[in-house]
Amino acid sequence: MAAKKTAPTLSIIVPVFNEERTLLPLLEKVRSVKLLGLRKQILVVNDGSSDGTARLLKKVRIPGGKVLQHPVNRGKGAAIRTAIAHSTGDYVVIQDADLEYDPSDYESLLEPLLSDEKDVVYGSRFLGNWTGFMFWNYLGNKFLTLATVLLFGRKLTDMETCYKVFRGPFLRALTLRSDRFDFEPEVTAKVLKSGVRFGELPITYRGRASKEGKKITWRDGFAALFTLLKYRFMD
Repeated sequence: MAAKKTAPTLSIIVPVFNEERTLLPLLEKVRSVKLLGLRKQILVVNDGSSDGTARLLKKVRIPGGKVLQHPVNRGKGAAIRTAIAHSTGDYVVIQDADLEYDPSDYESLLEPLLSDEKDVVYGSRFLGNWTGFMFWNYLGNKFLTLATVLLFGRKLTDMETCYKVFRGPFLRALTLRSDRFDFEPEVTAKVLKSGVRFGELPITYRGRASKEGKKITWRDGFAALFTLLKYRFMD
């Protein structure tokens, strides 16, 4: 009798810093979303939160998942790298904990990987339905994406998107160094330079303002541009 084939796994990486208001609703969405027969490995990284996030994570149950802790805040990139090291999935997606992105988009983003058409897929906010972009964040995103296109010569509409889906072995083989929001340009540079099959698909995005907890600022834009330039010419 042939052994029963095990369903592929999607590792869902959730970096968290001071998101006690949105964390539980987000995890409920992640747990309940249907995934084309895939199993889920949910990896939540509490990145030194100073609010009630750690208390909530002590109570929450994450079947098949893990809660990982940073004693102090190290940044989004560091949290993602910690989760990557614990990931075992055939595929990996990054999920912010702030409810700006909708896990119901996983299915469409995964389809090109499951059909072996792509190795990496980004969910583009600018190809889909979006609301709530602050003016300067919108301009900054457009500028950084244009800089990416000019530096790497690849078609791209949304470099800074959270929703990045990878084949697990490919992502785990990358050498990633960024600790903060510069993770996005670093991983994008290395994806585009690698020559893997890359694509974008539309997603739904509902942005929030700084007063609602948005953390990225104009200073991170300068760091992102520097990171793009750096990794254009080095590994």
